[in-house]
Amino acid sequence: QAQLVESGGGLVQPGGSLRLSCAASGFIFSIYKMAWYRQAPGKQRELVAGITSGGRTNYADSALGRFTISRDNAKNTVYLQMNSLKPEDTAVYYCNLVLSPEVYWGQGTQVTVSS
Repeated sequence: QAQLVESGGGLVQPGGSLRLSCAASGFIFSIYKMAWYRQAPGKQRELVAGITSGGRTNYADSALGRFTISRDNAKNTVYLQMNSLKPEDTAVYYCNLVLSPEVYWGQGTQVTVSS
Protein backbone atom coordinates (compact mmCIF):
# COMPACT_ATOMS: atom_id res chain seq x y z
CA GLN A 1 0.00 0.00 0.00
CA ALA A 2 1.49 3.31 -1.12
CA GLN A 3 1.84 6.01 1.51
CA LEU A 4 2.73 9.66 1.08
CA VAL A 5 3.60 11.96 3.97
CA GLU A 6 4.05 15.69 3.40
CA SER A 7 5.93 18.10 5.62
CA GLY A 8 7.45 21.55 5.52
CA GLY A 9 4.43 23.81 5.43
CA GLY A 10 3.95 26.82 7.65
CA LEU A 11 3.40 30.53 7.86
CA VAL A 12 5.65 32.72 5.74
CA GLN A 13 5.64 36.38 4.77
CA PRO A 14 5.08 37.46 1.19
CA GLY A 15 8.32 37.12 -0.75
CA GLY A 16 9.54 34.34 1.50
CA SER A 17 10.44 30.74 0.75
CA LEU A 18 9.45 27.28 1.89
CA ARG A 19 10.52 23.79 0.92
CA LEU A 20 7.94 21.05 1.08
CA SER A 21 8.87 17.40 1.30
CA CYS A 22 6.89 14.27 0.51
CA ALA A 23 8.22 11.00 1.88
CA ALA A 24 6.95 8.01 -0.06
CA SER A 25 6.78 4.33 0.84
CA GLY A 26 5.10 1.10 -0.19
CA PHE A 27 5.99 1.20 -3.89
CA ILE A 28 9.00 1.47 -6.20
CA PHE A 29 9.38 5.23 -5.97
CA SER A 30 12.02 5.66 -8.66
CA ILE A 31 9.86 4.49 -11.57
CA TYR A 32 6.79 6.64 -11.01
CA LYS A 33 5.84 10.19 -11.81
CA MET A 34 5.14 12.31 -8.74
CA ALA A 35 3.25 15.57 -8.46
CA TRP A 36 2.28 18.37 -6.11
CA TYR A 37 -1.24 19.77 -6.02
CA ARG A 38 -2.79 22.46 -3.89
CA GLN A 39 -6.27 23.40 -2.74
CA ALA A 40 -7.20 26.84 -1.50
CA PRO A 41 -10.36 27.43 0.56
CA GLY A 42 -13.43 27.34 -1.66
CA LYS A 43 -11.46 26.31 -4.73
CA GLN A 44 -10.81 23.10 -6.59
CA ARG A 45 -7.60 21.17 -6.15
CA GLU A 46 -5.12 22.15 -8.85
CA LEU A 47 -1.85 20.83 -10.20
CA VAL A 48 1.22 22.80 -9.14
CA ALA A 49 4.09 20.73 -10.56
CA GLY A 50 4.99 17.24 -11.68
CA ILE A 51 8.18 15.26 -12.18
CA THR A 52 8.64 12.07 -14.16
CA SER A 53 10.84 9.15 -13.22
CA GLY A 54 13.44 10.56 -15.60
CA GLY A 55 13.35 13.99 -14.03
CA ARG A 56 11.26 15.79 -16.63
CA THR A 57 9.22 18.52 -14.98
CA ASN A 58 6.06 20.46 -15.70
CA TYR A 59 4.56 23.42 -13.88
CA ALA A 60 1.34 25.35 -13.61
CA ASP A 61 1.64 28.83 -15.04
CA SER A 62 1.29 30.23 -11.52
CA ALA A 63 4.34 28.27 -10.38
CA LEU A 64 6.67 28.87 -13.33
CA GLY A 65 9.82 30.70 -12.37
CA ARG A 66 9.08 30.59 -8.64
CA PHE A 67 8.67 26.91 -7.73
CA THR A 68 11.00 23.98 -8.38
CA ILE A 69 10.04 20.34 -8.08
CA SER A 70 12.76 17.75 -7.56
CA ARG A 71 13.16 14.20 -6.37
CA ASP A 72 15.72 12.13 -4.49
CA ASN A 73 15.20 8.50 -5.43
CA ALA A 74 17.69 7.33 -2.80
CA LYS A 75 15.48 8.91 -0.12
CA ASN A 76 12.12 8.15 -1.77
CA THR A 77 11.28 11.81 -1.43
CA VAL A 78 9.93 14.50 -3.71
CA TYR A 79 10.41 18.18 -2.92
CA LEU A 80 8.77 21.45 -3.82
CA GLN A 81 10.96 24.50 -3.38
CA MET A 82 8.76 27.59 -3.31
CA ASN A 83 10.30 31.05 -3.64
CA SER A 84 8.82 34.53 -3.93
CA LEU A 85 5.66 33.34 -2.24
CA LYS A 86 2.48 35.35 -2.63
CA PRO A 87 -0.70 35.47 -0.54
CA GLU A 88 -2.51 33.67 -3.36
CA ASP A 89 -0.20 30.68 -2.83
CA THR A 90 -1.98 30.05 0.48
CA ALA A 91 -3.43 26.54 0.31
CA VAL A 92 -3.10 23.00 1.52
CA TYR A 93 -0.42 21.31 -0.58
CA TYR A 94 -0.76 17.64 -1.43
CA CYS A 95 1.64 15.06 -2.79
CA ASN A 96 0.16 12.87 -5.54
CA LEU A 97 0.87 9.48 -7.05
CA VAL A 98 -1.04 7.61 -9.71
CA LEU A 99 -0.71 3.83 -9.61
CA SER A 100 -3.45 3.02 -12.06
CA PRO A 101 -6.24 2.57 -11.30
CA GLU A 102 -5.51 3.95 -7.82
CA VAL A 103 -4.72 7.56 -7.03
CA TYR A 104 -2.90 8.30 -3.81
CA TRP A 105 -2.76 11.52 -1.82
CA GLY A 106 -0.91 12.51 1.29
CA GLN A 107 -2.62 14.18 4.23
CA GLY A 108 -1.55 17.62 3.03
CA THR A 109 0.54 20.39 4.54
CA GLN A 110 -0.78 23.90 5.09
CA VAL A 111 1.05 26.83 3.53
CA THR A 112 -0.04 30.28 4.62
CA VAL A 113 1.48 33.38 3.06
CA SER A 114 0.63 36.46 5.07
CA SER A 115 2.22 39.49 6.64
